[in-house]
Amino acid sequence: MPLPDSNAAWPPQQFADYLAEMRVNDAWFSGDRRRLAAVYRDQAHREDGRRRLWGRRHAQPGRRDTRLHVPLAGDIATASGDLLFAEAPTFTVTDTATQDRLGEIVEAGGIASTLLEAAEVAAALGGVYLRVTWDASLAARPLLTAVHADAALPEFRWGHLVGVTFWHELASDGATVLRHLERHEPGRILHGLYQGTRERLGTRVPLTEHPELAPLADSLDAEGDGIPTGIDALTAAYVPNMGPNRLHRGSPVGRSDYAAPVYDLMDALDETWSSWMRDVRLARSRIIVPDAYLRDHGPGRGASWDEDREVWQALNIPPTEGAGITLSQFAIRVTEHQATADSIVQQAIRSAGYSEATFGLGDQSAATATEVKARQRRSIITRAKKARYWGAPLADILHVLLMLDQRLFTPGLVPERPRVTISDSVSEDPQSTAQTLTLLAQAQATSTETRVRLLHPDWDETAVREETDRILIETGAAVPDPMQAGALV
Repeated sequence: MPLPDSNAAWPPQQFADYLAEMRVNDAWFSGDRRRLAAVYRDQAHREDGRRRLWGRRHAQPGRRDTRLHVPLAGDIATASGDLLFAEAPTFTVTDTATQDRLGEIVEAGGIASTLLEAAEVAAALGGVYLRVTWDASLAARPLLTAVHADAALPEFRWGHLVGVTFWHELASDGATVLRHLERHEPGRILHGLYQGTRERLGTRVPLTEHPELAPLADSLDAEGDGIPTGIDALTAAYVPNMGPNRLHRGSPVGRSDYAAPVYDLMDALDETWSSWMRDVRLARSRIIVPDAYLRDHGPGRGASWDEDREVWQALNIPPTEGAGITLSQFAIRVTEHQATADSIVQQAIRSAGYSEATFGLGDQSAATATEVKARQRRSIITRAKKARYWGAPLADILHVLLMLDQRLFTPGLVPERPRVTISDSVSEDPQSTAQTLTLLAQAQATSTETRVRLLHPDWDETAVREETDRILIETGAAVPDPMQAGALV
């Protein structure tokens, strides 16, 4: 599929609904009050008819905006990323040289940090793209980058990504927009530069028109718009945050952690905190004094009250009028606001698929790993579901990375599809694990192989078998056959 024609509508109509929904997700994820006000300008009311906090307009221009935003959306996305990749995942292949090269690329390219960022963005926008590129002048290795879902136009077939067009704006003066389109297809990466408007893609211009893209012009193929990759695989992968997409059932596009009703809950939380802060502002202590208590500064200069003055001359005020100093201070409804805010936060967290303990709510006393898992059961289930969505695309894109590395930088490399192991977010206490294994061994309730599997659940069959044989030999429970080639010693 070629790049779009000149002056085509942008973005394409078939992606309008998805991008509009991601624009709302982006506004909450950003925590920017101006983005929230802009995105709800034309959606001022909820379905029940109530006006949204961020859909309200200020009647008095120049008046200070007293609405308060609580960045719960950002906290939810961060929690998702932390649960998945706070501990770096491991990638293993069978070939030793390939394993060493993969470890070098992962470490030098900061892939663990890239995945942490990608998981956070996926939670907010509903998915994220992993892209493999290269730049020999920058590094002698392929580069793995994350592309946000609201900057991509995917093409799926039977639920699998077969092509995707990434874009970003290089320059804009309000009326004219310069866009770079980068389409990934099996075997080729197409590049196009378009000068248009916000609504239209505009006219295609040479890549040399922008200094950032000029170096790409020398690498284009005979057709003049693509760069061959030398491999048949797609150099991009899509990772859905979670499925199904409740608004677009049957679509392979993932759903955001903010999917309804979390939007309205976050808006209600902001309204609650804004009301709470309004009580604080109104409750500031004020002193009301009669006009006679004010010191006149002369014609046109007004009058003022000096609260630090200790001696006052007699004032001509009849004692029966009660015209003295009055203190004004309203009550702050702390309990009511706190209870309302806590209830909204708890419901929003549950609707997003997490436990309260993940966000520091509830009992935070010291606990064993088993107790922590019990408190965070809902978060751990959500993490496990998301990890399954990450496994296959991440293994595929790392395989592509190794194939490109073999073609461009390391000719003798043997590319393999790595095995991906996403670390557990809650690790068992080593002392507790040792005690459990000791008790099982004393009770003779498990075999050595079973205990090895319990201690190393991420090991494959070969590693488990070799470790079991070593333990049996060291403890004298088994003696290697000296006549067998390669016997353990």
